Amino acid sequence: MVLNLLHRAVDYVLSCLKLVQNREVGWITVDRKVSTAIPTGKELANSFTQTGRRIREQQPLLKKLKLLLLFNPLTEWLDTTHAMRLYMHRKNIKAGRDEGTPASKQQIKSFVDFYKIKMDDFEPSDTDAYPTFEDFFVRAHKPGSRPIFAEDDPSRAVVVADSRAVVYETVEQSKKLWIKGLDFSITSLVMDTRLGAQFEDGAVASFRLSPQDYHRYHSPVTGKIKLFRSMPGDYYQVDPLALRSDIDILDRNARDYIVIETEHLGDVLFVAIGATDVGSVRIHDRWQTAGNEIQKGEELGVFQFGGSSIIVAFQSGRISFDEDLLRLSKEAIAVDVEVGMSLGRALPVH
Repeated sequence: MVLNLLHRAVDYVLSCLKLVQNREVGWITVDRKVSTAIPTGKELANSFTQTGRRIREQQPLLKKLKLLLLFNPLTEWLDTTHAMRLYMHRKNIKAGRDEGTPASKQQIKSFVDFYKIKMDDFEPSDTDAYPTFEDFFVRAHKPGSRPIFAEDDPSRAVVVADSRAVVYETVEQSKKLWIKGLDFSITSLVMDTRLGAQFEDGAVASFRLSPQDYHRYHSPVTGKIKLFRSMPGDYYQVDPLALRSDIDILDRNARDYIVIETEHLGDVLFVAIGATDVGSVRIHDRWQTAGNEIQKGEELGVFQFGGSSIIVAFQSGRISFDEDLLRLSKEAIAVDVEVGMSLGRALPVH
């Protein structure tokens, strides 16, 4: 019995060392991308749930230690002026600018190798074709690499980015389980009391992008652009450690947002939020004009540099999120997803 306990202890230590060696020190997620079938209807959530495995997100160990240092109750109590966060933020902005220089090109291959990025999904697929790391960072998907779920059915919403997703049936639920900022609300996010009131009781999907992800984002629904706004702000971390602190990260960071008017899902709010190392948050010019029609899966815009986040909000009673996303989100477990995967379906309006 003692020998078995010793073996278990050694196995645990070795597994931890392996995770650190592979930089698997981030938040626990479930990989929905391992499903190779393309199920429909009720089969969808079951398929992903059966094949998904729990993994830790790859993240530089130094970054993890910085996050633990910055976003904890002691630091929040001591650093009331946020001077430490501002200092590190400025260093990250400089690092982001460096990624636009020709010298940054030499980082690309090792970055791809370490994070095991499947370059066959992108165009160009040859890493030598990118003049700088910034050009590589905003790489485009190869046509057909991200099929759009139920493309011709406007009553179905889809995932907006290659990212880690959590979904909640109400804003209040998201605050209890995921977004812990003291004053977070849709109204504070959009800085508009009338617009915010339309979504305060609604459902929320949050998509977090890491630096190794594809950094273009797409429409979750088919509809018509109703409103566009751009809001200046900071570029703080959107890691779960930051989001689950008392700092109001999302409504302090720079962000662009649009409202999409749809036939089946009501008005849908899409907010693109900048974060560490992000040089800009930009929704394409075409979608800045009210009245323009957009199809589910069309490219909405792009982030430059580092990590970033997206919030998609629906009006109350308009969407039912996929069961696997809901269940895992209630456990505070994010799901690794890709552009075009199913997000949820419209509910009938009574």
